[in-house]
Amino acid sequence: MEESNMDFEKKNNIYKTVMTILITAMLTFLITAICYSNYYTNTGSGLSKVLSKQITVDLDDFEDKIKLVKIYLEKYYLGEINNSDMLEGAIKGYVEGLGDPYTEYLTADEYDELMTSINGNFVGIGVYMTQNKEGQICVLAPIDGSPAEKAGIESGDIILYANDEDLTGMEIDLAVSKIKGEEGTTVELEILRGAKTFKVTVERKTVEIPDVESEMLEGNIGYINLLTFDEECTIEFLDHYNKLKEQGMKSLIIDVRDNGGGLVSEVLTLADIILPKDQTIMRCIDKEKEETIYKSKIKPLITDIEIVVLINEYSASASEILAGALQDNKAATIVGTTTYGKGVMQELKPISTGALKITIEEFRTPNGNIINEKGISPDIEVEEDLSEESTEDVQLQKAIEILK
Repeated sequence: MEESNMDFEKKNNIYKTVMTILITAMLTFLITAICYSNYYTNTGSGLSKVLSKQITVDLDDFEDKIKLVKIYLEKYYLGEINNSDMLEGAIKGYVEGLGDPYTEYLTADEYDELMTSINGNFVGIGVYMTQNKEGQICVLAPIDGSPAEKAGIESGDIILYANDEDLTGMEIDLAVSKIKGEEGTTVELEILRGAKTFKVTVERKTVEIPDVESEMLEGNIGYINLLTFDEECTIEFLDHYNKLKEQGMKSLIIDVRDNGGGLVSEVLTLADIILPKDQTIMRCIDKEKEETIYKSKIKPLITDIEIVVLINEYSASASEILAGALQDNKAATIVGTTTYGKGVMQELKPISTGALKITIEEFRTPNGNIINEKGISPDIEVEEDLSEESTEDVQLQKAIEILK
């Protein structure tokens, strides 16, 4: 996704805006609300007199509590009240009371943004960005064919200003919001390249984010980088795979490092074309403790090739399903570090004002190993070298060494 941080030469296309909402959590038992209405009258001596009126109400219902809060806010709150915003905040706070980081209420705008990202598109200028130690916004790379690339923005450029607003020192998410905008609008950027600065105007357009990248490495080792599990990523994967086969690929590296997941349907399809027919891909346990086993259904399309899968602590969800399925079925060697540990599945329930994203199932590996809060451990552990001096991808080099 545009303007998101990219860790260790990986493009992470998903970022999330976190909103903290304070709301009373005592919703499950009877309480008595003691409410005070205070006002101060100035006396001739300069002292203040406090007049208090106490109201006691039995609150045994969520709606009663909300109504009481609404009454007092409307009667006494100094500022203006936006009832629509208040409702959104109340719903968000109610859902957050579950304490589940993955179950959340999405506003209409947040829901639209999520669906757009799942479809592999977004509106913006089309660059991957990060923030350097000086707080400057650095361009890691423009997306191929994006407005940014067409405007001449290059890797290594520093974006100093967006529409005359200084971005240096600004939080990365806030800087992103200054650069992004509605389709068809423009943003004027001031760029620092080397010792020279210049301005460029870029039109914001719908940008297609690649799900898959590939290249042929030494020794005819194919390398496929799965950036996310968005719609049709399996079709893209197969396209890259077939092109590498045409170039003489003898073995394959599948890289899901920094891949935060995506659609479960896509990872099931991808595992299906790699594993032999009737092999377990994953196990799911629902609210009633009922287990559903997902198995491969077709004759595999990827056969007779040695595979290494690269993982790290940012490989999550669908990435962990793939790694676990290939590991337990001995279809690949897993290299890297233990994955994130998101072993629960969410379902979207659209409502009139947005959507609810609800955790509905826990998933486990074919052998029944727990993923949630534990992660997938690699067959061969290789820590990433994060030092500034390092220019070598030691995990990738280990994968190449295994396949030679």
